Amino acid sequence: MSGDREVWIFVEQEAGVIAPVSLELLSKGRELADELEGRVVALLLGNEVENLVEQVVHYGADVVLLADHPELELYRTLPYARVLGDLVRERGPYIFLLGATPTGRDLAPRVASAVRAGLTADCTALRIGDYEYRRQVYPDLLYQIRPAFGGNVIATIVNPETHPQMATVREGVMRMGEPDAARRGAVERVPPQFEELDVAVQVLERETRQPTCNLRAASIVVAGGVGVGSREDFALVRELAQALGGEVGASRAAVDAGFVSPEHQVGQTGATVRPRLYVACGISGAVQHRAGMDQSSKIIAINTDPEAPIFQIAHYRIVGDVKEVLPWMIRACRESAN
Repeated sequence: MSGDREVWIFVEQEAGVIAPVSLELLSKGRELADELEGRVVALLLGNEVENLVEQVVHYGADVVLLADHPELELYRTLPYARVLGDLVRERGPYIFLLGATPTGRDLAPRVASAVRAGLTADCTALRIGDYEYRRQVYPDLLYQIRPAFGGNVIATIVNPETHPQMATVREGVMRMGEPDAARRGAVERVPPQFEELDVAVQVLERETRQPTCNLRAASIVVAGGVGVGSREDFALVRELAQALGGEVGASRAAVDAGFVSPEHQVGQTGATVRPRLYVACGISGAVQHRAGMDQSSKIIAINTDPEAPIFQIAHYRIVGDVKEVLPWMIRACRESAN
């Protein structure tokens, strides 16, 4: 089977639960495949995961390649890379997308190296377009868009010479479509073929920890930056978030300063969020931080610097010290609640 116009999506799952980024990519893959007049092929690996096929199809897959095997129950680099690498070499997809999760960031370069393909990491946007180089036009390439050079520029990367065009995509940057229960798709079982060294590493013990916050699902995020002042002053950010019924976010500078734990970080190296309301407290608004914000959110920015970049995208701008402004906002929220 040729993958001339196929958009492949690696469906990441753990304990029978599909990662949200994979559902986001299925929705985006559907858009890309429709533009290419191709089809979406989902790659579902695991053990006893056939029950997930229907969900994958409802989110946009035309075909599901199902590799169901006990050796694939828990993620290990080599078995997963073997299955994906063999399939890519055999079928030659046009585009191959994976989530920029710890699993995707580990797996994608292994597969890309095995099949001699290019790979763009941590994309924040994807689209189809033509590319001209030395008077030769390459039609319908995947434009792989991501922050580069420390987040100071937005780069558009194309791969005209080799396929598949591979990319990992940040969680939360693609909109997850609504599942269509009427959609129908085909399922093809793919028997994995492992070599001895592929399964040499065994998982003896596994420990998981649930996150204490869920920024990606939050409808309100109150985020603090290093401009808040100190770890003690950061309590005001938490208090406002609690008064609004939202989650606590932070810039990388605030995390590096020890104001809050890394799971609260928003930005290029943190979470991408899509709240209805985003309150930026003492955040300068460097492009690295803005890369994690959906600018369709209502943004309230508080900063002592009237020229702070965050004010360029804010809907409401408050020039002032967060230690003076936040107590006023907290009181107002509590009074309105009563």
